[in-house]
Amino acid sequence: MSKTLQELANHLGGHVIGDPSVCITGLGTLDSATEGQITFLANPRYAAKVETTAASAIVLPASSETFGRNVIVVDNPYLAFARLLTLFTSRPRRAKGIMSGSFVGEGVAIGIEPSIYPGVTIADGVRLGDRVTLHPGVTLYEGVVLGDDVTLHSGVSIREGCRIGNRVTIHNGTVIGSDGFGYAPNGPSWFKIPQIGNVVIEDDVEIGANTTVDRAALETTLIGRGSKIDNLVQVAHNCRIGENCILVAQVGIAGSVTLGKHVTMGGQAGIADHVTIGDNAMVSGQSGVFNSVAAGAVVSGTPAIPHKVRLKCAAVYPYLPEMRSTLTKLAKRMRKVEEQLELSE
Repeated sequence: MSKTLQELANHLGGHVIGDPSVCITGLGTLDSATEGQITFLANPRYAAKVETTAASAIVLPASSETFGRNVIVVDNPYLAFARLLTLFTSRPRRAKGIMSGSFVGEGVAIGIEPSIYPGVTIADGVRLGDRVTLHPGVTLYEGVVLGDDVTLHSGVSIREGCRIGNRVTIHNGTVIGSDGFGYAPNGPSWFKIPQIGNVVIEDDVEIGANTTVDRAALETTLIGRGSKIDNLVQVAHNCRIGENCILVAQVGIAGSVTLGKHVTMGGQAGIADHVTIGDNAMVSGQSGVFNSVAAGAVVSGTPAIPHKVRLKCAAVYPYLPEMRSTLTKLAKRMRKVEEQLELSE
């Protein structure tokens, strides 16, 4: 693919400084880009590289030094570069149909232009929308419903009765709708609580590899529209994840947790059961959340507290041994003073 700089600027809604007729045939980083490629600057710390990069053009934020280079000026260079990557790498989808070696049960409804690879198992009563792609080893249990333009990569399992919206992508090895972890104490043993709910994943969700989303005990575990979930994430039964949330790798969410809209959870963060996280809240990586978090709050640490407070605490940690020693000495001096006062009475 070859596009002029002006064509790319039009695509991004930006404006050109320099030669708008320069031809761009690919993309690269500030360090690795070569002639004919376009790169971007999102972090001002690397602004000096704009002068030295071999790229033919750079995507820059407003007010950046251009060093006389060909540039496209946009509000959000990182987003713009992602859009350019999509433009240059997208390939037209070619439907492959239902290939030999796949199993399709009874009463299955399949939309137009499917791609169902060998090794796929589709149980009875499943409904597939249009342009669904199921890679080898995908298993759909009875009664599963997939919307249009869904892609399930190898090894994905969707358990009985779960519903997947439109334009959802789920990566290798993920399990949607396995039993929630529910057991009632029965003397020295445990009695399994049947998990008879389901999982609903709304439109435009992407879920990474080897993630698990458990079915609800009675109702629905919900993943809201536009949310993005990384690899190795656990979402327990009865959780409700709001729209456009980000859950980074190894996040663990216990049962009946509610996340509002646009919540961000850093890697390895954990949330205790029945906690509510408000809209636009942020939970730092490796935090442990045991109490509800207000909308817009930023928390970190275990137990999670406001991030600014945590930073102040962290600044004190290295001095705790010295402070303990000082307090011990002060306590001894105070006891001597008290003893002397008692003798003088």
